[in-house]
Amino acid sequence: MIVCKFGGTSVADAAAISRVIEIIDAKRALQPVVVVSALGGATNMLLDLASKAANGELPVALQLIEQLRDRHLREARTLLHGAAEVDDRCRDIGAAFDELAQLAEAFKTLGYLSPRSLDAVAAIGELLSSQIVAAAFRAQGHDAVYVDARDVMRTNDVFTKAEPDVNGIAQLAQEQLVPLLQQGRIPVMGGFVGATAARVTTTLGRGGSDYSASLIGAAIDATAIEIWTDVDGMLTADPRVIPGARLIERISFDEAAELAAFGAKVLHPATIAPAVQRGIPVFVFNSRNPAAKGTMIAFDAPRLPVRAIAGKRATTMVKLRSSRMLLAPGFLRRVFAVFEAHRTSVDVVTTSEVSVSVTLDDATNLAAILQDLAAFGEVSVSPRAGLIAIVGAGISDGSQAIAQALGALGPIPVHMASLSATGINFTLVIDDDQVVPAMQRLHATFFERPS
Repeated sequence: MIVCKFGGTSVADAAAISRVIEIIDAKRALQPVVVVSALGGATNMLLDLASKAANGELPVALQLIEQLRDRHLREARTLLHGAAEVDDRCRDIGAAFDELAQLAEAFKTLGYLSPRSLDAVAAIGELLSSQIVAAAFRAQGHDAVYVDARDVMRTNDVFTKAEPDVNGIAQLAQEQLVPLLQQGRIPVMGGFVGATAARVTTTLGRGGSDYSASLIGAAIDATAIEIWTDVDGMLTADPRVIPGARLIERISFDEAAELAAFGAKVLHPATIAPAVQRGIPVFVFNSRNPAAKGTMIAFDAPRLPVRAIAGKRATTMVKLRSSRMLLAPGFLRRVFAVFEAHRTSVDVVTTSEVSVSVTLDDATNLAAILQDLAAFGEVSVSPRAGLIAIVGAGISDGSQAIAQALGALGPIPVHMASLSATGINFTLVIDDDQVVPAMQRLHATFFERPS
């Protein structure tokens, strides 16, 4: 059994979905579960129209709903042309958007969007795309079954960022998915979407379709998890920043997890964890170029000083200076309890005898955090910081790679530097507007010049 997840660009339209069917057709013997994202860009539109409705812009919201309705109906009719169920599927799509229009009117009346409402709206994209893809498989003669993700992906009720119930998912996957695979059928389900035990719709957060696929892979003890996207695999840098970025054919779980957490766009940061726990290899392939080698993520990979470079912009740096830190047991614990209380994770940490500096990816609760931290000492904030992660299993084998990295930056100032506890990630905090030139300098040093 394998799990094949296809992102939004891989199911963007009828032509893309037809490629998905060809890819899966070649893997029938491996008993694939198919997990799909919403049609490319659909989730952004759904969240945008919900926001506009709540802000009183109901006509604009309704116009966006009609654009999405027309798009889904167009792709469904193209894929199911001549199929017996085309009318049923189009009727279901129409009903879904009629309900969405009613929700938009309610948001306008309330003037407010709750997290629960956001999840109900955001889930529509995956729920519809998975129904369309399953029907497209059947229209091509494949025995595919639509599985509502809410019947398998059990979560808690932290809406917009729900935490999966791993044991519950394992039980439901064994009940809902494994029998279908044993019958030779192809389960098709949406990623990103889940439900509470009371079956209230939730989502795993943006990018959560990869996470869904990994959780399903672990739940059914899959032999592999395949992430199908629009690039040939994981690369030595973001190709939008470094056009000459190189393919990484094999990378360790630890390296891939670090890259995902620090800005690599191919994988959702949480994707690796369930696969690591079960020892399931993860492959990254290009749905537009299925013949490409792709990337294999596994426990072992050739040990290199630098495997890849990732960058993250729009990061917030917070510095706390307090003489009370000096030889004070438990001081840092109390400081970090502030971030926990405001449900805000910290990316990078550096400390000295009397100061601690951290970076935050999500500054939603920054004002409250700063207010609480002020009780400990002098607080300063830099809202326009950026992160550079230089990742490689051998980066700490001596100081040469680290020295090269710092030398490559030249005049670019470094505000923080941190070597991870695992010794595979050297992270630098710089100004936001220097992230791109820093990545270009580092990539040239490690991948484009003779060593």
